[in-house]
Amino acid sequence: MKKIRLGILGTSEIAFRRFLPALKKHSDFEYVGVASRNIEKTKPFIETYGGIGFASYDELLQDTSIDAVYIPLPPALHFEWGKKALEANKHVLMEKPFCTNEKDTKILIDIAKEKKLAVHENYMFMYHKQLARIKDIIDSGKLGKIRLYRIAFSFPMRSANDFRYDKALGGGALLDCGGYTLKLANFLLGDTAKIVCSNLVNENFDVDLYGSATIQNDDGLVAQISFGMDNAYKCELEVLGSKAILKAPRVFTAPDNFEVILECIDNNGVEKISVGTDDQFYNSINQFDICINNVDVLYTNYNKILLQNKLVDTL
Repeated sequence: MKKIRLGILGTSEIAFRRFLPALKKHSDFEYVGVASRNIEKTKPFIETYGGIGFASYDELLQDTSIDAVYIPLPPALHFEWGKKALEANKHVLMEKPFCTNEKDTKILIDIAKEKKLAVHENYMFMYHKQLARIKDIIDSGKLGKIRLYRIAFSFPMRSANDFRYDKALGGGALLDCGGYTLKLANFLLGDTAKIVCSNLVNENFDVDLYGSATIQNDDGLVAQISFGMDNAYKCELEVLGSKAILKAPRVFTAPDNFEVILECIDNNGVEKISVGTDDQFYNSINQFDICINNVDVLYTNYNKILLQNKLVDTL
């Protein structure tokens, strides 16, 4: 089978440190090169991973040998360059959030559908095996009847020039860590999940620094989410059942060498449940590969992206 030739728009840290090591492991992809508006920034990529340095994003997109692109640009640039990539007949693996609003997301999805191109939103944690284990435990009845989900993702203030604090670049806690909590809530509650109430706080910044929300599905099951980028670090799912509580203390950011251990707490004490290690970045890339090669998964992915961006827009 012909390999999928892939290029990268932008020389971000996540592309260098996380994406390319994972991509290099995947036998279905061939890394072609990376584009930057400053060609000097491509040199560390070429020295470490090989490939071509493109002097502009447009130059890379004009390369007809490239089948797919990874876009790790700041969120405000996702629509512009996602649209140009799709119009250049490239499959698109987009860093989250897919776009900064539902309207732009729908435009990109419509283009992808018309051209039968794959698009994938890179919420890597969704493809870590701990989520399947968590779902199995919930479905087994071990926790009893589920009463509530609590989901939290927050981290301390980063440097002042970080794009997350820049409104013009699509910054804000909701579009960053908040999206993770909404994605997990949707996974647990299902497609009928709706925002009941929410709160975003900016504290004299141009963007929201932290926030919270209550989400409910048609069965009355509730998830409470909290997120922030000027908070103490927290990365946790807590499932409250009638018989026991399940905790996943590293639900979003487990590195590929990190042994995930869940905690099940009941009247008899704490049971440690080992999940082991997993490479969620590789698994997300693999999901992109499946989307490219499987029409059913392709259309399912369109709907998942639209639902996620609708929830973000609603909050």
